[in-house]
Amino acid sequence: MRPTLRILAPHVVRSKSTAFIGLGRMGSEMAYNLFSKKLAQSTDSHFVVCDAVAESAMTFRQNLLSQFPGTNIDIVQTPEEAVRSSETVITMLPSSPQVKTVYCDRNGIIPALKSLKSAETQSTLFIDSTTLDVGVARQIAGEVTLTGAQMIDAPVSGGVTGAQAGTLSFLVGGTEASFLQAQPVLEMMGKRIIHCGSSGAGLGAKICNNLVLGVQQIVIGEAMLLGRNLGLDSAVLAGVINSSTGSCWASSVNNPVPASLSDKTPPCEKDYEGGFATALMLKDMDLATNIGKVSHSPLPLGAAAKRIYEEAIQRRPDLAKKDFSSVYVYLKDL
Repeated sequence: MRPTLRILAPHVVRSKSTAFIGLGRMGSEMAYNLFSKKLAQSTDSHFVVCDAVAESAMTFRQNLLSQFPGTNIDIVQTPEEAVRSSETVITMLPSSPQVKTVYCDRNGIIPALKSLKSAETQSTLFIDSTTLDVGVARQIAGEVTLTGAQMIDAPVSGGVTGAQAGTLSFLVGGTEASFLQAQPVLEMMGKRIIHCGSSGAGLGAKICNNLVLGVQQIVIGEAMLLGRNLGLDSAVLAGVINSSTGSCWASSVNNPVPASLSDKTPPCEKDYEGGFATALMLKDMDLATNIGKVSHSPLPLGAAAKRIYEEAIQRRPDLAKKDFSSVYVYLKDL
């Protein structure tokens, strides 16, 4: 980040400060809900934001201040500074490489923890909502807890819409004590907080869920395309699927065909903008198939879905950043 964009109050009460690292589509909405609800509880709350794209942090700060003038919100350049200023730190990053960088680099979280006083370290809680490799998550959590701090993995389900509405599901992995410590924070950003087990269990549950979702979205695209080619009205076909045994979120909420849902506005109505990117779904398919090999779990449909998302992006690079329901566009092109 550029030093000229650094904003940090000289005297911050660490116990009253919450830091959020990673202000992408999901992170910015989660941070807004968390900060605004904390402000409702305590007007002397302090917030810190950090993002690899400095302008994202600046924009977020300006938006929050426009809604809540006078809020104590500062921008820092590095994860190290976030840890030094805040007892609670939430990270929402793209994937495993970024988590390694944020937690392990010279200006990262773990080196910062090692330089704190013992009491400060022990009072620090980390919540990582990144969807990443389970092995990497467990390794990072192990290194964090060795310093005396608490950490949970808490990937989310619900997409950008759920993040905006504050209705996300958090799938949590970690000790019972760290789960209970994190629960009040998570409840400000989500509706369902589920303790799935020990470190990495939240990620395991998330990967299994997204494996199902990724496969379903493809077959809904296939079915809707087949129906169109058979002369069926898309709204009629969607109504049949959504009220029958084929019903699923990929059809009833994220249907890939415009005008198929009269009571909702899925990404297909906005040229597939604003949803869960196809590139991110491909990442999740990679995570699923990789861990499937490690755990000796056969994933024939997962492997097929991964290939389809790969081919969709290869043939239509513009689909990489569009909602993954745009796989329907790829199928039509075939």
